Amino acid sequence: MTDRDSVPEADTSPAPANPVVAVLGAGKIGEALMSGLLHSGYRPEELLFTERHPERAAELTERLAARHVELDEAAATADVLVVAVKPQDIDPLLERLAGLIDGRTLLVSLCAGLPTALFERRLGGACPVVRVMPNTPMVIGEAMCAISPGSHATDAHVKLVEQLLSSVGEVVSIPEEKQDAVTALSGSGPAYVFFLVEAMIDAGILLGLPRNVAEKLIIQSTYGATKMLAETGEHPVTLREAVTSPGGTTINAIRELENHGVRAAFLSAIEAARDRSVELGKAHEDS
Repeated sequence: MTDRDSVPEADTSPAPANPVVAVLGAGKIGEALMSGLLHSGYRPEELLFTERHPERAAELTERLAARHVELDEAAATADVLVVAVKPQDIDPLLERLAGLIDGRTLLVSLCAGLPTALFERRLGGACPVVRVMPNTPMVIGEAMCAISPGSHATDAHVKLVEQLLSSVGEVVSIPEEKQDAVTALSGSGPAYVFFLVEAMIDAGILLGLPRNVAEKLIIQSTYGATKMLAETGEHPVTLREAVTSPGGTTINAIRELENHGVRAAFLSAIEAARDRSVELGKAHEDS
């Protein structure tokens, strides 16, 4: 046998097909998910989306090559329907979806505050539902997503959702009764960080720094600090104490923060966000 004879033939068989995913509502989060799936190996023909604004639909079709379809085609074609509309827009969508899908279609809800029981009740047919709380860093592939299965979702459904969402960040599975807390903590969490960064930049300007310099100082400092937390595994207190010298500048700043109740304000703010998430869910209980 020659060396040429011993070389195996290249595998020209087509790659296994992925479950067809239809994103219902192609806003920033919906677009980010489709983009992440494409980068993870999805083919454009395996992605569908619905979008009520023609200009936005044309923009996404050109940028992602995913196919814009009407709701009935999405329901008939997709293996997975990702609901990415705002909670206040869910009622008309569910009215149209009822009767279009059955237990063979997995529904993934990205709607804040809405329980899986709402979708199961409105759609019927033992529809498997997985609830997801993402956050906006999904647009750069750094999301934190918490997922919870409904009563008809199986372990296989959960695994599939984990695989889909891992294309845009990290995923954790939690009991559904903890979703309101997650919504308040990580769902709204990026906004708290942006608010804090905004305040620190303003402080730099107050102290006489040019805005562009203050922005660079604070954004890089925030990025570096969070990266230290992620990579060292150290407790935040340990890392804070490392830069808090006796009688130094940092401890004086922290004293002022404590005197103004910043820690307590964060606790109250996140609790208020949790309460609002609960209210959103209750508003649809009788739907």
